[in-house]
Amino acid sequence: MSKWMKLLAALFAVSLIAAACGSDAADTVSDVASDDLDAAQSARDDALAAAEAAQAEAEAAKAEADEAKAALDAAGSDDGGPAPREFEGEVVRISGPERSAEEWNALEAGMVPFEEATGAEVIYTGSADWEAEINVQLAAGNPPDISSFPQPGKLADFARQGFLEPLRPEVLEATQAEWAQSHIDFALVDGEFYGVPVKTDLKSIVWHKPAVFDANGYEHPGTWDELKELTNTMIADGITPWCVGIESGQATGWTFTDWTEDLMLRFHGGEAYDQWVSNDLKFASDEVNQVMQEIIDLWSIDGAVFGGIESISSSHFASKPAEDLIADNCAMVRQASFFSGFLPEGTSDQISTFYFPAVDPATAPVLVAGQHAAAFNDRDVVSAVLEHMGSSSYVNARQTFQREAKGGGLSGFNTANTAADRSLWADLEGQFIEVMQNAEVARFDGSDLMPADVGAGEFWTQATAIVNGEIDVAGGTAKIDEAWPSE
Repeated sequence: MSKWMKLLAALFAVSLIAAACGSDAADTVSDVASDDLDAAQSARDDALAAAEAAQAEAEAAKAEADEAKAALDAAGSDDGGPAPREFEGEVVRISGPERSAEEWNALEAGMVPFEEATGAEVIYTGSADWEAEINVQLAAGNPPDISSFPQPGKLADFARQGFLEPLRPEVLEATQAEWAQSHIDFALVDGEFYGVPVKTDLKSIVWHKPAVFDANGYEHPGTWDELKELTNTMIADGITPWCVGIESGQATGWTFTDWTEDLMLRFHGGEAYDQWVSNDLKFASDEVNQVMQEIIDLWSIDGAVFGGIESISSSHFASKPAEDLIADNCAMVRQASFFSGFLPEGTSDQISTFYFPAVDPATAPVLVAGQHAAAFNDRDVVSAVLEHMGSSSYVNARQTFQREAKGGGLSGFNTANTAADRSLWADLEGQFIEVMQNAEVARFDGSDLMPADVGAGEFWTQATAIVNGEIDVAGGTAKIDEAWPSE
């Protein structure tokens, strides 16, 4: 019994005794007084018993609380620390083609919410020669846990060879909640889904300086013919129309394939485009030869390209055109939405875009590209990372970092994730996202959908040879057809 309870009981008893003995009779205690004393003593005993019972209940409650706390501590860690996170101490390695400091750091920043919630560590490695390096890693039996594929065709090749793991149902379900099925379907291989979309780019755009257009009275061209007319007008005015580069390490040549794909959509439509991608329409066909020749004819015009056509294969696909556009060495660059990430810091407010025009202004086909992350093993933590990479949590965290790293303007990172916080993007890039989400006629980058030996191999090689004048268009397209895998 606690001291305060004993004191309370004693005082209660004394008060009762004093009341019973308060008579002025001094000779003897009467029978009535004796009865009163007995009653007082009984009351005292009852009070003590009640106090002891209350104390016992309090001690029992405290014991239960101590047991509950001990259970929580035991659920935490042996030393009484916080409960371990789901993947505490596990490491996941990712590879991919994004390699600029801003992209690399932003991709890792996108993983921070996952790392903080789960305790896992995610390590990214980017390379300009990712396409070749991933092959070497697989041959050595040492692939990363996850790789980000810019070519669905290469992803499909690896899936059919048994290198990749299909998405777990919960990962697919989470991805479908935030992406249009058309974007997820690019990683569908023989009825199984192997990748989650992590990045999307709009390709059918031309970058320019509005100030240059305004100063010279130039209008945005509405058709392909008007674009060619604008090219000739600029040359006559002493302005170099185009900056073009196709250099990209072992991927040199892919910029030419983008021009080819955009013009295939514009000259021959979506159906012919699909036939070409699936090899039902050959590279050596009149349709493909026509559009490739259109490109070479445009780039070969004297004064049309800064540095001349002979400089194209040695000029970087983005950084060199970005520098030259800002320096007014040219007036236009046809490049995807990620191009903004290569603009010199603090210059994005000088730049805008217009739609790469169609042959028929009544049509408005859109060429898109992107990356899909796929896994080389089926660990729980790897599947969890894939699910996060397909989420708005990832894209919002990445965009926040990348936009700040680029000075608060255009970030160069775009997504068609429908749950992304659009307020995190500058207005221009927000328009790109809207176009990608709502375009009626849209096709994925054709070379990226083709088997890797073609789309990420011979197509690039022959494109470079054609630009360098080492082979004509007909000779180059025939060689590309020869590289197509036999059934």
